[in-house]
Amino acid sequence: MPLTTIILLVLALYMLQIFLQETSRFGFDLWGIVGNRDKLPELSVVAGRLDRAKNNMSESLPIFLTLALLALIKGGDTSAVAHAALLFLIARVVYVPAYVSGITMLRSFVWLVAVVSLVMMALPLI
Repeated sequence: MPLTTIILLVLALYMLQIFLQETSRFGFDLWGIVGNRDKLPELSVVAGRLDRAKNNMSESLPIFLTLALLALIKGGDTSAVAHAALLFLIARVVYVPAYVSGITMLRSFVWLVAVVSLVMMALPLI
């Protein structure tokens, strides 16, 4: 899969996480979602986990995008970076349900896979 496609899929996943977090907060109440949000409802356990998962993605997304764009700018064979980026995408897709499920060790393991994939993306750039 081309690196640019993986980048777009990671960005789509981030947008999906934002959507899930916001809709879970308001319980699919359209007026709450589109309102001015002066009075936010208290987060349920699931909504809190979705919020933290989204925040975690917000923290790793700049690193992922920087490495992916550096590989594209550098040019040449980007297959190693693309494979690592695909692993990152898969790990981040699995991370959301792993976090929401509350299985602590699973969430931590999947997070570690995503971090290792970032290292794998960086190594070919050195």
